Amino acid sequence: MIDSTLPLIDLHRHIEGSVRLETILDLGRKHNLPLPAWDVENLSRFVQVRDTQPGVMAFIEKFEWVIGILVDYDACWRVGYECVEDAFYEGIDYIELRFSPWFMAQPHRLDPYGVVEATADGVRNAGRNTGLAVKLIGILSQTYGPDHAWRELDALLSQSDKLVGIDLAGDEANFPGEIFVEHIQRARQAGLKVTVHAGEAVGPGSIWQALSDLNADRLGHAVSAVEDEVLLDYLVENKIGIESCLTSNVQTSTVTEYAAHPLRVYLKRGVLATINTDDPRISGIDLRYEYEVAAPAAGMNQKQIETAQRNALKVAFLSEPERNYLLLKRSKL
Repeated sequence: MIDSTLPLIDLHRHIEGSVRLETILDLGRKHNLPLPAWDVENLSRFVQVRDTQPGVMAFIEKFEWVIGILVDYDACWRVGYECVEDAFYEGIDYIELRFSPWFMAQPHRLDPYGVVEATADGVRNAGRNTGLAVKLIGILSQTYGPDHAWRELDALLSQSDKLVGIDLAGDEANFPGEIFVEHIQRARQAGLKVTVHAGEAVGPGSIWQALSDLNADRLGHAVSAVEDEVLLDYLVENKIGIESCLTSNVQTSTVTEYAAHPLRVYLKRGVLATINTDDPRISGIDLRYEYEVAAPAAGMNQKQIETAQRNALKVAFLSEPERNYLLLKRSKL
């Protein structure tokens, strides 16, 4: 189902949702942490989603054992490095990884500045060693409110030269995007692109807000956009990309099943929608699964799947020379 003449791209993958189970066990033993199980098979029952969750925040609770092993900056470096390494082994050509330094720092009271520096350094080293093209997006976590978001933004901007963009993510229902307008404006002034989780837990109004007040270049999930015909037209006319995550949206009960996902509607309408993994270790999937299993289950035909793959190259935070390089590199394989 994947077009081998096009680069394979993942634009929406959280580092925190990509931590190897083996790494959780290794760091758990090393630091004497109280893990719920001590082998991969049993640990997976606590970390990976087996049944649909009643919402996004219930899904996020699965991260307890993941971020709980981030005891120091070496651990942050390691998970950043391994996330890139795993993407390389998946056969991905280009990936944009995102992470929330505040979310990662909280369990062991780390300094978010140190988290940003260590994670970015791990990602950069892995990209250099594997040859995988990778860029970083820093997350402002809505879940902790606007005051903590300022501190998180300061930490991210301390390493702004290592970032391509900023993302707003977390508890969309209780901490709406409208209270983070100034945060996003400051990130934009620092030269960063903007993507926003919107229309996942609430209706299309949050998507309009992300576009009008936050000037989002891309949207994460945006599942509820299908409810607003005018919004769909706006997305097409303004070439706004959507980072769709099929399995994640089923697991969070954002949609009831793959067949109910609006991605095929977006592609039919000409929206620049894409296929991504979100949190592959939590969901128990990889990008090929999303293309080869989830997309067909969502009613997408081969042409639509190839269009989604092509869209990813169009809306990636890349320069034209970088896009051309990825195409040239793929053509030589």
